Amino acid sequence: MAKIKDLTGQRFGRLMVLYDTGERKNGYVVWHCQCDCGNELDVRSGCLVSAHTTSCGCYKRQRTAEVHTVHGMARKEKTHSIYWIWRAMLHRCENPSNEAYKNYGFRGIKVCDEWHKLIPFCDWALANGWQKGLQLDRIDNDGNYEPCNCRWATPQENNRNRRNNHMITFAGKTQCLAAWVDDTGIEYDTLWARINRDRWPIERALTEPIKPRKKEKDDGNQRKK
Repeated sequence: MAKIKDLTGQRFGRLMVLYDTGERKNGYVVWHCQCDCGNELDVRSGCLVSAHTTSCGCYKRQRTAEVHTVHGMARKEKTHSIYWIWRAMLHRCENPSNEAYKNYGFRGIKVCDEWHKLIPFCDWALANGWQKGLQLDRIDNDGNYEPCNCRWATPQENNRNRRNNHMITFAGKTQCLAAWVDDTGIEYDTLWARINRDRWPIERALTEPIKPRKKEKDDGNQRKK
């Protein structure tokens, strides 16, 4: 008779083997185990060793609840949040029929293996400041979709980080035109005209004060008195 391998004290997933029940099923030893959640159950040795059974069933219930929670949010808000952002990310990187594919997948932009599953992406989103109205933004526009290269940004911030933006460098600082508008207080149209139409040097365009408009000929010569 073959010697029975003692599994007492060994861990299989969430299950800790406590003792041999003395029962045999289909030639397998039945072990009494305790799950990390506190439940106890009997499991055949074959199911433990093959990793067929790794919990009392709580793990499957937990993951199912998480998926239902995320999809529940998607059903609750048609424009959702995390689910639709995740779905759009995958499509523009991996679906050649997607109109945005040429700017993402075609350029070699990929989604990391971890984020091919919804739950890990959802977990990252919630832990990294996702709020309704924010957009997924890649820090390096030539980099992939992965935790170390992504952040949540407002639509304005996201637009400023587009690769086709005209970046302007002045005084050791490089940023897009819209950001310089915020820094200088000069209106966008005025700043654009100075740089692109009138071809002013960058320093002059960004530093020369706006001349105040004359009051329509002194208010019509004070309305001709």
